[in-house]
Amino acid sequence: MEPKPRRRPLRIVVPSRNDPLLRNLTAAIGGPLGRLTAPGIVTPGFFTVERVLILLTTAAALLALVVKNPCRVGGWSTPEHFYRACYSDWPVLFDTRGLADGVFPFLTPGAPFEYPVLLGLLAGAVALLVPGGDAAPERALAYFDINAALAALAWIATVAATLRMTNRRPWDAAMVALAPAMILSIYINWDIWAVLLATLGMLAFTRSRPVLAGVFLGLGTALKLYPVLILGAVLVLALRTMRLRPACQAFAGAAAAWLVVNVPFMITDFTGWKYFLAFTGERPAGFSSGWFAWNLIAERTGRAEAGPEFINFGAYFLFAAACAGIAVLALAAPRRPRLAQLAFLIVAAFVLTNKVYSPQFVLWLIPLAALARPRWTDFLVWQFFEVMHWWAVWMYLGALTSGGDPRNNIDAAYYVWAVAGHMAATAWLMARVVFDILTPARDPVRRLDVDDPQGGPFDHAPDRFRLGRRHGRAVSVPPAAQAAAQKAGDS
Repeated sequence: MEPKPRRRPLRIVVPSRNDPLLRNLTAAIGGPLGRLTAPGIVTPGFFTVERVLILLTTAAALLALVVKNPCRVGGWSTPEHFYRACYSDWPVLFDTRGLADGVFPFLTPGAPFEYPVLLGLLAGAVALLVPGGDAAPERALAYFDINAALAALAWIATVAATLRMTNRRPWDAAMVALAPAMILSIYINWDIWAVLLATLGMLAFTRSRPVLAGVFLGLGTALKLYPVLILGAVLVLALRTMRLRPACQAFAGAAAAWLVVNVPFMITDFTGWKYFLAFTGERPAGFSSGWFAWNLIAERTGRAEAGPEFINFGAYFLFAAACAGIAVLALAAPRRPRLAQLAFLIVAAFVLTNKVYSPQFVLWLIPLAALARPRWTDFLVWQFFEVMHWWAVWMYLGALTSGGDPRNNIDAAYYVWAVAGHMAATAWLMARVVFDILTPARDPVRRLDVDDPQGGPFDHAPDRFRLGRRHGRAVSVPPAAQAAAQKAGDS
């Protein structure tokens, strides 16, 4: 029996060569990496890409802890934790939801919790790790520190999973490791766990394991809603290629995982289980959403404010319309879009139309943005406006809760402008992704023989259904388009 031929290592994309911004920034240290080097082929020694990214993520996680240190030292109290920009839900929920007194969400009768089941179980499980004692501030601090340590591990795992989806572009995962908004927002709530599960789901799909991908996405949906939206991208690609089986398997895996987590609590305490849904439907517009900004403007101008019923309908309608537009784009584009591109567009549309936008929701988009549009200039422009919003929301909440001298507070008008900036920057990044879909030769990912690194069973699949084209034969990627993509890859 002859031995199998060894797989030839792939040359990886070098950021200092490929990305225009990084190419210019390297001028001070001698310019881009030389053309005669062979990254990915020559053994780098101990400092592999993955190990370097883990070190960068660890440093970023420590920097994120420095951001919260004023509250770790001075405590979490209103309005100081807003003015210090170190607010976190963890110690607040630990005190106000009875976690400090032994309440375990969804297991303790009569203790409603305004989050999905898996997140409630996570919150209760971490509370069990807090040492006992009578000093409430010290126990709240311990609860924060334990959650922060676990979140840092989840962040590292998310970076590693993102790296494994990038094919020849492993350094794109550095966007997830070093994103300014990630550093500022990761220790606010448990969203990083949903991000990790969603990323693992995409990684499983990348490796053509749709059932496992569905399981991860279903578990992520049991923790936060947004991971299920990625299945919409899977469905559209299944229609484009007419490979429906992977989509059915992913949907079945997601449904099974979600039901396994939720059904026991639906049976034992349906009222407690549905509290999250009722709370979401009845609450007014949440801070930093476009709906909240509209109501602030209406209050200032004397117009009628939008109520919960109208906002619910408007949010669902706008999101459904956005999804329909994304589906038409995906089915009519000259070349089948990549999975990450569609997933980013869908989740971003949900963020823009939803009735709530908490600062930590930006974590949902960061790995998807790194995979959909890996260009540092675009990424940092978007991050700049997200950071401005992050600061403005804390200053606005500090003013709202302090009752102090107005000269020391941010005016609502500036807060509305910050919300508008975040929404405009997100929409702009979506437009950049749409441009890549409509002109695939300009897509920085599709170079050489790369088609869809995250596509799994859809990678290099021929088009069998496209709007505006007569059916009957599959469409392959023309060589000229591949050559143009290679030529435009550095732009």
